[in-house]
Amino acid sequence: MNKFTFSFSTLLGLIICVWAVPFLSAQTSPSGGIPVHTVVTVEARHGSNPPAVNREDVMVTEGHDRDPVTEWVPAQGDHAALEFFILIDDSSNATLGTQLDDLRKFIDGQPATAKIGIAYIQNGMALIVQNLTSDHEQAAKSLRLPLGRGSGEASPYFSLSDLVKRWPASSARREVLMVSNGIDLYYGQADLLDPYLDAAIHDAERGGIVVSAIYTPAAGHLGHSYWLDYWGQLYLAQLAEKTGGESYYIGFTGAPVTFVPYLEDVAQRLNHQYFLTFLAKPPKKSGFQRVKIRTEVSNADLVGPAEVWVPAN
Repeated sequence: MNKFTFSFSTLLGLIICVWAVPFLSAQTSPSGGIPVHTVVTVEARHGSNPPAVNREDVMVTEGHDRDPVTEWVPAQGDHAALEFFILIDDSSNATLGTQLDDLRKFIDGQPATAKIGIAYIQNGMALIVQNLTSDHEQAAKSLRLPLGRGSGEASPYFSLSDLVKRWPASSARREVLMVSNGIDLYYGQADLLDPYLDAAIHDAERGGIVVSAIYTPAAGHLGHSYWLDYWGQLYLAQLAEKTGGESYYIGFTGAPVTFVPYLEDVAQRLNHQYFLTFLAKPPKKSGFQRVKIRTEVSNADLVGPAEVWVPAN
C-alpha cells in the first residue's frame, strides 16, 4: 500500500512538473528580439549642424511597440569605412557634362576611408566602369559624358537592383548617389504603384543600402515632358525617402545649374551617420517590417529606412 502510494505520488508529481515547465519557461524567459542593423543619418531641423544624439535618445517603434536599441555607433574613426557608388543614367541630356567637374571635386573631397565606384544605367543593367576603389583620382577619371540613349525602354530601377544584387556584403556603410530623370517607361503608368521601383527599394532596404538621388533631365523629348518628369521626380523622391537617403531637384523639367549645393549636402549627411542596432519583434516568417526611428533631442531628425528585413527566429 505504501509502495503503491509512493509510486502514484511520484508519478503525479512528475506529470505536474512536465506540464508546468513549459508554462513557467514561457512566463519567465525574456522574449528574444531579432538584431537588425541599419544606417541612420542625423539631420538638423534648423541650420546645418545637427546636435549630438546618444543611444538613450534613440527610439525605434514597430506599430505601437518600442524595440530595444542595443547599439548606436558613430560612423567615424574605426567605423568610418564607406562604399559609395555614383550611378549615372546614360539617357541623360548632354548638359550633365557641365556637372562632371562638380562630381569629380566631390570624389576628391572624400576621406581615405571611402571607396568610390562609378556605374551607368544602361538597358536595365548597371554598367560598372570603375569598381569600388580608394584611388579617388582614378574614380574621378572614369566619369564620362552620358550617351543620351542608355536605358532604352528598360526601367532605370532595374539597373539599381542589378547594382545592389551584385554588391558584396560588407561591414562598411554602402550608399548610392543616383543621377537620373527617374522616368520609368517600362512601367508606363502614372501612379505610385510602380512594381519595379518598389522592387529596387526593397533590394536596397534588404541590403542596408542608402540611396540618394539628383534629378537631371533626359535627352530628347523626355527631357522636356512635364508629365513624365513629374512622375520621374516623384519616383526618385520615394526611392530616397524609403531607403533613408535624400532627393534633390530644382523643379519640373529644369536642369540644375550646378550640383555643388546638392553634393555639399550629401557630404554633410555622410559626416553625421550612425550604425544602429535594435531588437525587432520575432516574426512568424521572414519579411519586411515597417519601423519608425526618431528622437526627442531638440533640433534633430533621424533619417533611416522605412522598412527593415527581419528574418524568422
